[in-house]
Formats: sequence, structure tokens, C-alpha cells
Amino acid sequence: MNTALLVIDVQQSFLHRPYWRDEEAAAFRDRLLALVAGCRARGVPVVHVLHEEPGSGGPFDPASGHVRELDWLDGEPDARFRKRVHSAMVGTGLPEWLRARGLGHLVVSGIRTEQCCETTTRNASDLGFEVTYVTEATLTFPMTHSSGRTYSAAELRERTELVLDGRFARIATVAEALAGLDAEERPAAP
Repeated sequence: MNTALLVIDVQQSFLHRPYWRDEEAAAFRDRLLALVAGCRARGVPVVHVLHEEPGSGGPFDPASGHVRELDWLDGEPDARFRKRVHSAMVGTGLPEWLRARGLGHLVVSGIRTEQCCETTTRNASDLGFEVTYVTEATLTFPMTHSSGRTYSAAELRERTELVLDGRFARIATVAEALAGLDAEERPAAP
């Protein structure tokens, strides 16, 4: 198995942002927990990445006490990294940790779909990692463009899939990602 699951920014900080919405949080939680459980059952390392902004005074400032996993994200990860930019692949030591363990395939999940999850996916692909992007195990919130148009979370997810699929990642559901791991475990036919 050469795969690691990245769980990006699934942290308390987001509960303290004005854009937080509960509407899709329960479905996200259920899908992410199914993905984590499925990966653990297959021996796939689970890596948590937390975003921090030291000195900002906001909910991403470690001094706030909110730079920690959401309470429902149970189980200790195999590794935990902290980042200060959008990509988990920049300035964290994560790429080196993955390579040292022969992990060349990443399964990406977390918060926010079109920001840190997408940016990490693009950077990972550019660094030579194979990426499976599990959109349904990501969460985002509506955003308003400078024109005044508000884009729904569903529209942002669709746009992220459009720009990533086939270029930077393979888009998969939780079931498809886990099935892909099962195929990876089977020895090649003679």
C-alpha cells in the first residue's frame, strides 16, 4: 500500500468563522468518518493537517485554543502537520514524510473544498504524487463574488471537480476511493 489519507483543516477554528453553516456539516462528518474508518481498516496512514495563523488574534491563532481537530474526529492520526499557507505541501515537511515512507498516492479530504483541499491537491500533483480527491468528504460554504453573485457550496464543489479532474486528481466518492484502495492491495495478475 503506497497511500496516505490527508484530513485537511477539520478543526474547531471554522466553527468560529462567520461563514460557518451547519446544513451540510452532518453529511460531511458521516462521509469523512466512513473514509477514515475505511482507510484505517486497510492500513492506510491517516494524516491530519491543521491550519494556523500565529499572532492573528483570530480563531486560527493557536492562542485561541481552536487550532485542534473537531470533537467528532476521533482517533489519533498517524501524523499531524501544521501549515500557515493554503497548501499542506508547502513548508510543513509533509512531502518529505510521505516520500520517506514510500507513500506516492494521496487521498484528499477536509475543509474547504476549493481552498486548502484544492490547493494541496494541485501542489501534490505538481510534486509527482498521484491524488484521489474525495469531494463528498470535503466541506465548503457559499461565497459571494465581487459582482454580488453568491455561489453555493454545490457550485463551488462542481467547479473544483471541473478544474481538478484528469489534470491534478481523480475525483472519487468515498466508496470509489475505498474500492481503489482494495484494488491497490490485490497483487497484479501474472
